[in-house]
Amino acid sequence: MMNYFAHPSAIIDEGASIGQNSRIWHWVHVSAGAKIGNSCSLGQNVFIGNQVTIGHNVKIQNNVSVYDNVTLEDDVFCGPSMVFTNVYNPRSAIKRKTEYRDTLVKKGVTLGANCTIICGITIGQYAFIGAGAVINQDVPDYALMVGVPAKQIGWMSEYGEQLELPLMGVAEVKCPHSGKQYQLNNDILTAI
Repeated sequence: MMNYFAHPSAIIDEGASIGQNSRIWHWVHVSAGAKIGNSCSLGQNVFIGNQVTIGHNVKIQNNVSVYDNVTLEDDVFCGPSMVFTNVYNPRSAIKRKTEYRDTLVKKGVTLGANCTIICGITIGQYAFIGAGAVINQDVPDYALMVGVPAKQIGWMSEYGEQLELPLMGVAEVKCPHSGKQYQLNNDILTAI
């Protein structure tokens, strides 16, 4: 018995693991080896590969392909048409399936519309990747990243508000919406 919703046009290969209360919309394809947590939402035209792990409460908007070797922890948001890769230097005539690089997107990350995540990196918890950004290196926790290639321009709270902090130094600040306190120590931001 299914404990999740799947639109009739969705293709869910036998063996896929899908958590309860998840919603799978029009023209989605979930591969047999995929592991999807509870209360996830997969928008129209999403593809989920075999070697993909998705945590709980993940929202994947329309036209996103999550390829093999990508892990999304809990509460990740993937904006419309954002892109993951899994081969660093693809060529049509050269088989590189043994060269896939792991990509880890930690808890609470927002990946803006049309951003691109180059494989083999880790995006720290609650980081915020702006629309259209190209991420080609590891991203610190809570970092606000924009541009091509992306550069850090600030810090974000867990609530998704930009924090008034320098990029480096020692400082403390409260989230303007939630009141949660954050501490900057050199180039590391932590919630306290």
